[in-house]
Amino acid sequence: MNNKSLKAKQGPGDWFTELIPLLGFVCIVVVFSILTGGKIIRFRSLNLMLSQVYVLMITSMGVFMIMTVGGLDFSQGSILGLSSIIFCVVSEHSIILAILAAVAAGALMGAFNGFFYVKFKIASFIVTICTMYLFRGLCKYITTNGPIPATVDVMDLNHTWFKVVVTAVVMLIGFLVFRFTRVGYDLKAIGAGETAARFSGCRPDLKKFLVYVASGAITGFASFINVIKVGAITGTAGRQLETQILIALVLGGMPISGGAKARFSNIIIGSFAYCVLEKSLPMVFPISATQQLVKGIIFLIVVALTIDHKALKVIK
Repeated sequence: MNNKSLKAKQGPGDWFTELIPLLGFVCIVVVFSILTGGKIIRFRSLNLMLSQVYVLMITSMGVFMIMTVGGLDFSQGSILGLSSIIFCVVSEHSIILAILAAVAAGALMGAFNGFFYVKFKIASFIVTICTMYLFRGLCKYITTNGPIPATVDVMDLNHTWFKVVVTAVVMLIGFLVFRFTRVGYDLKAIGAGETAARFSGCRPDLKKFLVYVASGAITGFASFINVIKVGAITGTAGRQLETQILIALVLGGMPISGGAKARFSNIIIGSFAYCVLEKSLPMVFPISATQQLVKGIIFLIVVALTIDHKALKVIK
């Protein structure tokens, strides 16, 4: 069944459900603009939010593909940290070579996840929780003697326009591949049902393995943007990124079980919504515990409104 057939079967309720994430994002911006007295939409605040969104949006694209096939990945923060360390070390020789090394390292770590997930049929969240600790341990071991600095030339690239262009190009490539090639169709088919996907000519195990490789490579590239921002890497680099990604994607309307209802817009809307919340909540609620409480309530509301009970199943 092609995309046109799927759209033809959608009723008013389906269209409204798809609009909920965008409406929710607009509501978040309006409400917190009022509560902060307009501070959140000032240029300085917008610039700070943008500085947080680049890495989150790029890494979310990789996890988006994993969630589309019905999986999860809790190791992205650790992959980002270890890839950033590799980038810093190699950057002393060449920035281009450092980018390639970080991408290769990310792909290798993604392949490690994908191998155990596909070969041994271990649930994705169990595999990636284990590798999260493994890769994080390596990060802390390597940085025992202190932060790992990158070449000073990297800081010359720390311009908003440069990071916007790089992020936009990466997202555009991802969108074109997901929307206009067989890749997007196969990933959605696997998420909807592996048996049917297999009969359609797709090879689910191979595609799931490659999805983890691609996701790791994307995060490896994101480490380049991460290092541009901070200049040096410690053992805590990328900590809690996996949680931020999952919350951002769900805020963007990403179905927990993946499948045909995954939309590339989930990445963009969710990333901006998360960054707005992260910047706005401290302005409105100075107490950290209250911030967490409000964030949890918003997260639960979004999940309750966007969850597809008909397609709900155990995460693979």
